[in-house]
Amino acid sequence: MTAAGPTSAPVGRTLVKGASILGGPARDLLIADGIFAAVGADAAAGADANTETIDASGLVALPGLVDLHVHLREPGREDAETVASGSAAAAVGGFTAVHAMANTDPVADTAGVVEQVWHLGRSTGLCDVHPVGAVTVGLDGRELAELGAMAESAARVRMFSDDGKCVSDAVLMRRALEYVKAFDGVVAQHAQEPRLTEGAQMNEGSVSGVLGLGGWPAVAEESVIARDVLLAGHVGSRLHVCHVSTAGSVEILRWAKGKGIDVTAEVTPHHLLLTDDLVSSYDPRYKVNPPLRTQSYVDALRQGLADGTIDAVATDHAPHSLEDKDCEWAAAAMGMVGLETAVGVVASAMVETGLLDWAGVADRMAVRPARIGRLAGQGRPIAPGEPANLVLIDDKSRYTVDPAAMLSRSRNTPYAGIELPARPVATFLRGRLTAREGSVLA
Repeated sequence: MTAAGPTSAPVGRTLVKGASILGGPARDLLIADGIFAAVGADAAAGADANTETIDASGLVALPGLVDLHVHLREPGREDAETVASGSAAAAVGGFTAVHAMANTDPVADTAGVVEQVWHLGRSTGLCDVHPVGAVTVGLDGRELAELGAMAESAARVRMFSDDGKCVSDAVLMRRALEYVKAFDGVVAQHAQEPRLTEGAQMNEGSVSGVLGLGGWPAVAEESVIARDVLLAGHVGSRLHVCHVSTAGSVEILRWAKGKGIDVTAEVTPHHLLLTDDLVSSYDPRYKVNPPLRTQSYVDALRQGLADGTIDAVATDHAPHSLEDKDCEWAAAAMGMVGLETAVGVVASAMVETGLLDWAGVADRMAVRPARIGRLAGQGRPIAPGEPANLVLIDDKSRYTVDPAAMLSRSRNTPYAGIELPARPVATFLRGRLTAREGSVLA
């Protein structure tokens, strides 16, 4: 499951024949020395006897995907996931870069912990792992963490989040936004007003009323986003909103962007496809934070992603051990794995519905996430001289999700047994083939 580090030189050359770049006309790609050496008619001419040829006829070529929000669990919960297993899941899912959230044990609130995660990612070498630093010490919401030290560390942290918990103190949130301006950082907020969600188990609505489960109101998310976009506008700093889930949140973001406030936002694949009706089964696979919402909210999220109000798709890949998930609903942990199914779910929700084409998918899953995370070498065009970060997708096939075949250490997928379209079949990290047909390459 391991591979050479990301700085190691790719061996030889690769000619990718007949790929449909962003869903457009078929073209050949020549990869050499970690970059796209030629695209189009000149590609084949640059091949030599040592060039490996990959037939990509009928496949869609996109820039390597970038995930702004994953949980790799290491250090502390290696029973659920490790940087190595999470990187493998990312590679087979088409990702060449992921951002690892800070709610580990110990919390990634110091330069030492973020450097540990960063080094583990480099030694695994299947995708670029960028640690997200905690906003507050221990995620406790009382004192700012070592933001500057993490920014200056070897990990060069640029995104900070207490994800899993909201930075609910307005003064502390303002200070964090002011602090990260010094190094062009961004605060990624988990928008959940804690008092409004005490005892909440699922979306507040008709289904929660029937089931007798504590309701999670949309206003708990929307009120925090409204406060924070005003704070970001006041101090002139960058704000990113994690896992947007309500129609009202989309409207607030649309208003804020119209005012010129520097705010970006993400939506998860599961919030683009699944609804709270599924909770009627009491199956803990559907327990997630924020909760699954109604179809009207799903429609609003899809439209927000299509028109650019929501900038990115981020998986919020949240692996959990069997003991933490296979239990009664009230005791079950919140979260779903998502790296290996993200392309298929987005294709189902956005491409097959005509809301996005493959160029739009590349924009929302590679270009904009890389820009938000300030990743200079990711999300780049498939063009001569650019880093050869690439995913080839079979958009004609359909497949049934099999949890047993997943490379994540955890199996808490909500899509088990569901048929999805469009599957990544090959992933390249700076010219090196990291995954092919569901397996990673050493």
